[in-house]
Order: sequence, then C-alpha cells, then structure tokens
Amino acid sequence: MRSHTVSTAVTLCASAALVAAVGTASAAPGASPSAAHSVNQAGRPVLVDCVWHAQVHPDDFMIACGDGNSRLVSLHWSQWDPNSAVANGLNVVNDCKPYCAAGKFHSYPVVVRLDHPQPWKKHPKLQHYTQMSLVYLDDRPDGFERVVIYPLWN
Repeated sequence: MRSHTVSTAVTLCASAALVAAVGTASAAPGASPSAAHSVNQAGRPVLVDCVWHAQVHPDDFMIACGDGNSRLVSLHWSQWDPNSAVANGLNVVNDCKPYCAAGKFHSYPVVVRLDHPQPWKKHPKLQHYTQMSLVYLDDRPDGFERVVIYPLWN
C-alpha cells in the first residue's frame, strides 16, 4: 500500500510540474489574435511557434518541439514581407552521442528562409509561413545536407 501511495504522489507531482510548465509556456509573450490581425493588415505573414503563438521577427525559434534538440537562436532578420522572410542566425543542435540525454549541443551558422505563406487554420484571415529552409554556411550536423527544408505546422 505504501508504494502505491508514493507512486501516486510522484505521478501527481509530475503532473503538476507539467501543467505548470505548459501554463508558463502558454503565458509567454506572443502575438495576441488582435495583434496578429494587425500584422496581417500590414501584409506580413507570421511564423507560428510550438505553442501556437504568431511571431514576427522572433529572436529564437524551436524547430524540434517534441524534444528540444534543435533550435534557432540569435536570429537577425534582413527581410520579412508578404512572400518570404530571411535571417542569419545559429542552429543549436544536440549531437545525441551516445544518446540525446547525454549529448552535447553544437552551434552552426545558418541562413533561415521562410516561404509559402498560406492562411493559418487557427486564424484564417492571417497568413503564416508554411516552409522553412536552413542553409548551413560552414559545418553542419552529421547526416544533414547543406540545405534542409522543413514544413511548418498549421
């Protein structure tokens, strides 16, 4: 009986921590629907992040939402218009050697390009970019091509 109580307590604590983390991520600053709408009126699509916030000119962006093993940081945008957006930055990627929890993160200079704006299902009057291309300028993670194209969520 004691182990069942401890197991239940651990499960409840883990659940509470998860709810707190999700609540914190949800409360993070992001474009509100009204702010996102005004962005659309300016003719600029948005970039939708992992927690469904509309962003324009973000400083960083999580690529691997599920495990956090790939992220864009230090983004400096030179273009953001109705057709595409372009930035320079770093792709920080976990090498997962010998496995991801024990891996090390490495930074790779990239050019980021966002393309193919389409109506966003969550806010159909708002356009969002649906494709991201990364061009590695120097080294790149093992197994990656020089140019990697990702579909973006809707």
